[in-house]
Parts: sequence; structure tokens; C-alpha cells
Amino acid sequence: MSKVRTALVIGGGIAGPVVAAALLKAGIEATVHEAYPAGSDGIGGALGLAPNGLAALGVIGADEAVRAIAIPMRRMVMSFGGRPQVLPTLPDVTPLHMVERGDLHRVLRERAVAAGVRFAYGKRLVAADDGPDGVTARFADGSSAHADVLIGADGIRSTVRALIDPDAPGPDYTGLLGLGGLADVDLGVEPGTTTFAYGKRAYYLYWPQPGGGTAWGANLPSRTYLTLTQAREIPAEEWLRTLRETYADDVPGGALAERTTPENLHVVGGLHIMPPVPHWYRGRMVLVGDAVHAPSNSTGQGASLAIESAIELARCLRDLPDPSSAFAAYERLRRARVEKIAARGAKVNHTKAPGPVARRIVPVLMPLAFKVMNIEKSLTWEQRHRIDWDTPATMVEHRSTARAETAGP
Repeated sequence: MSKVRTALVIGGGIAGPVVAAALLKAGIEATVHEAYPAGSDGIGGALGLAPNGLAALGVIGADEAVRAIAIPMRRMVMSFGGRPQVLPTLPDVTPLHMVERGDLHRVLRERAVAAGVRFAYGKRLVAADDGPDGVTARFADGSSAHADVLIGADGIRSTVRALIDPDAPGPDYTGLLGLGGLADVDLGVEPGTTTFAYGKRAYYLYWPQPGGGTAWGANLPSRTYLTLTQAREIPAEEWLRTLRETYADDVPGGALAERTTPENLHVVGGLHIMPPVPHWYRGRMVLVGDAVHAPSNSTGQGASLAIESAIELARCLRDLPDPSSAFAAYERLRRARVEKIAARGAKVNHTKAPGPVARRIVPVLMPLAFKVMNIEKSLTWEQRHRIDWDTPATMVEHRSTARAETAGP
């Protein structure tokens, strides 16, 4: 029986509301403390939710609400120099769903509030006192809050990560800047199709919108790193000039850039990937989501892994007797999975920002790689992954250990 009865969740993006709702389902009272003065509905562009992420949302009853604001992508196409190739997909799984990040934040927050989770805004964490009887969070406005555990769901620039381990690594820059937008152009693409395109100078992706137009995202190679704030200080018109020059020789990249207006451009800034974090927890503090594992956007799994980990952490806190054993079980159940997916994404990033030689080789090698891919072997362990909420975490961990011992060295 768990001794944990209360939790402070730092961060109200994706992992925060999910872990808070799952904790409440587990009988643990959770309050989300968000640094922003209000919900961050307008921040970020589109992201993809994989089948495993949607399945995990089902645990807290949020999957249908998210489906209602997302676009299912039942067909995936890879394009090399304008030559499309349909990608194999797993049969009998929910397709990838594209959703605006701000809309996802809003729906997850609404679901958590409906379940009984409290949100406190304008609460920027600056310190935490971890003791035998609980942990006290201290905020920039001079206020504080106390609970049995503190969960850092505060993103790639996590304050909680630094409190757990001052020497913890921060996010690495992928060498790519992210932008996105909605172009007033109909490309005649089959609805529910996402195309991943390797242009002559840069990678981009696009998909038709149900209401008309084509949504698209660009990954611009750049030696200069820009934060979100720095990138948004550059006028949208200047970004559009850069996009139009970059994709001028690409079809349909050139048309997408030309038919995007400043008000329909989303600027994201530098794209990141988290290196392995040595310490996921210390005492009564633990990390979840991008604060501890942020694979590159190339994986299509960032949000889904954050949701999975939030559910798994809540289950471990429900089933293990104390924070230390719960956190240890959570890390054992999650670390290998998230780091393997992050490593895959890192390899893909190299193809998005290739040098002169690689730029000629990639369009030749990538189609060959897809032709010999064993789709079941490559994607099943990622996309068919399911968390059985009703099975105690102690039983799941025991089975995992038994399999590892049977496999041997």
C-alpha cells in the first residue's frame, strides 16, 4: 500500500496534466503549478500523437477528446526529390494523429480539471526543500506548497532536473530550426496523408487540412541556435523570405512557402534532443516527460512518450510502498524504451541536415532502406506498446526482470 497521498506537479504542458489526472485516479491528490500566468494554448505548432500515446490517454479517459481535435493520418508518404514512396504501416493500429500543441494543452488541462485536479498559475519554481516528511516547493512570488512528492514536468529547461542533479545535462541542439504554417493551396493530396519530403536544401512535411489549405512544417539546417523568444523576435516576413529561398526549387515546397502569409506562420526556434539523464529522481523529487526524455521531433514519439511515462509514474506511485521504490521501478520500466527511441531519432536528424556528400547519397539510400524494412519488427515494439493500468506495477516489473534473466547475457 502506497504511503504517498499528495503530489506537487511542476509544469502544465502535456506530461503535467496527464500525470496529475492519473495520480487522482490512483487516489493521490495532485496540484499542477504552472509558471505561465494562464494556460499556454497559443504556444507551439503541430505535433503527432502515435498509437501508443493515444492508448495511454485512454487510461485517464482523454483519448476521445483528443481525437476530436486531431486529424488522423492513415497514409504516410516519403518524398525524395519529388518522387513519392508510400510507407508501410502497421495493420490494426490507430493511425498517427496530427494536433495543434495549444489545442492539446487545452484539452488535457480541461480533462484534468474535470477529474478534480487543481491548477495554480504564475508559480515559477525556484527551490525545493526535500525532507523525511515531504517536500516543500518555493516559488518566485514568495509562496510555497507542501506535499509527499514533487514531480518535475517542466520541460527541457527543467528547474526540477537541476534541483535533483546540478550537474545534469541540458538539451542538445539538433542543428535544425522549426517553423510551420498553413498555406492557402490545395495540392490534390488524398485526405489523411502526411508527406515527409526531402527537398534540395532542407527537409519539410505537409498534410491537407479538412477545412481547406495545406499545413506544413519546415526543419531548416542552421549553425546558429535560436531560442523560441529569439526566433520570434525576427519578423515573420523575414522568415518567409528565408523559407521561400530555401524551398524555391522544391515541389511542392516552393508553393507552400509562397502561399503562406505572416499571420499563418508558426515560429518554433531551435529543435532539441535530450541526452540520457543520469538521475531521474532524488529523495522525494522525480522527473517526467521532456524534463527527463525529449527525443527529437524526428521520432514522432515525443508527446506520446511523455504521456506514457506520466501514466507509468502514477501507477508506480500507486503500487509501491514509498517514493524511493516507486521512482526506482518507474525508471526501470521506462529508461530503456525512451532511450532506444531517442537514439533512433538522432540518426534520422543526420539525414535532415546533411553535408554536401550526404545530400547526394540520402535520396538513394533511404528508399532502399524502406524497401528492406521489416515493418512488424521495426514498429511493433514502439506503436503497440500498452500500459495495463489495472495490473499492479510490481507484477509488470517482476515479469520484465524474469524475461531479462531468461534471456541471459
